[in-house]
Amino acid sequence: QVELVESGGGLVQAGGSLRLSCAASGRIFGGSTMGWFRQAPGKEREFVAAITWDGGSTYYGDFVKGRFTIARDNAKNTMYLQMNSLKPEDTAVYLCARHFGGSVVRRDNFNFWGQGTQVAVSS
Repeated sequence: QVELVESGGGLVQAGGSLRLSCAASGRIFGGSTMGWFRQAPGKEREFVAAITWDGGSTYYGDFVKGRFTIARDNAKNTMYLQMNSLKPEDTAVYLCARHFGGSVVRRDNFNFWGQGTQVAVSS
């Protein structure tokens, strides 16, 4: 079992930055690929980024375009998402999750979701 708790969201102006954290409890964090998704009101949950267990490979949604960076610290059981050059369309609840197999861009391939942290970007 893995419990995930996101933090770091908030209100920021367009062009600003935020750093999200995903703290994990449980023993399987260090051996798991982890990911970030986001969900805006009335929209489907969207893949943002993923990182393999050792940080050796990272994956990003097409919309990221070099603005976000995913990282992890297995010693602290924590994953991060550094978001720069934020845009109003980045406004959403951001959720972290543990990947169990298959394509990392498909939400169905993730279990153990956190509750999410709200990010709001004003224009």
